[in-house]
Amino acid sequence: MVHQAQGQMVQEVAAGSLPAPPSRYVLREEDRPTGGVAAPVLAFPTVDLQRLAEPGDVEEAAKLRSALESWGLFAVTGHGMPESLLAGVRDAGLEFFHLPPEEKLRHANRTDDGEFQPEGYGIDRVDTDEQVLDWCDRLYLAVQPEERRQARFWPARPPSLAGLLNEYAQGSERVARRVLAAMAAALGLGEDFFLRRVGDKPPADARFTYYPPCPRPELVHGLKPHTDNSVVTVLLLDPDVGGLQVLKDGRWVDVPVPGRGELLVVVGEEMEILSNAALRAPTHRVVASAGGERMTLALFFQPEPHRDLVPAEELVGEGRPARYKKLGAKAFGDGFWDAFARGERTIDFLKVKIEQEQQELTAA
Repeated sequence: MVHQAQGQMVQEVAAGSLPAPPSRYVLREEDRPTGGVAAPVLAFPTVDLQRLAEPGDVEEAAKLRSALESWGLFAVTGHGMPESLLAGVRDAGLEFFHLPPEEKLRHANRTDDGEFQPEGYGIDRVDTDEQVLDWCDRLYLAVQPEERRQARFWPARPPSLAGLLNEYAQGSERVARRVLAAMAAALGLGEDFFLRRVGDKPPADARFTYYPPCPRPELVHGLKPHTDNSVVTVLLLDPDVGGLQVLKDGRWVDVPVPGRGELLVVVGEEMEILSNAALRAPTHRVVASAGGERMTLALFFQPEPHRDLVPAEELVGEGRPARYKKLGAKAFGDGFWDAFARGERTIDFLKVKIEQEQQELTAA
């Protein structure tokens, strides 16, 4: 049964010129994102993928290792995609959200039976009356491999969107593969180590997220704290309006607004499992803004669904026992939506940590 709040788009709520967000969006005081205190801005890591591809560039490889160890996400340059493509796919996504509601709802995230499903236009899943809603709408699409695409969810307007997203997805896959190879090398493994574990045709899902201006941004989450359902995520941020924050050393830190030719790469939970926690998925969130609309595009790269998520034997030893039990990639991906609706990590929600299983056996 679809919750009655599932059909309420944030963009329509924001257009009502209310003095404050409705109560469904308002967080408890202790959960509010800023509390009136600006998050610190620290020196943020940037990695040049072109240099990273050079075997002898130890300096760039060291920058990647540092970024992985201290942040779990980093900006990338030298990725080979022209700035015009990034601007084009960003503008096309924004144009979609500016269409009339009836046009967008042709691609609503519902199954034929009216149930919520991840793909399509709408808001994230609403399960209960008590669930605090995020201040954003989104368009979620299965992009790769092409046979996963469902035409009814792909907008015909603007007409440029499908072609631009396809080109951007191909470029992002090249970025993801280059990063996966470099991650393996950073752990002392062969460059094809993680590439072999995700497969030749890794699924990729795209999420355009639209954040309208909020009259009281300190009361809401643009997007709740979460970790990504991916091995890596390639993220195209808004070039004008910030809002992304990452939990670093126990405090929320602003991710700076990137240069117009930069992308962001984020380590996902599936990589955390495959690397036996040598690489960790960072918890991040989005704070809303009063000053202007914001839109981002994320591509989530995952292992082929028939593959298993299990710590690599090469990263397990006497001093580092396996921290996660084996789970199918499809089961993990399906569990993400339950976990996300509850504001939990998928690893925790599905009890993938071996220590969680041991604690439950001890308690029994």
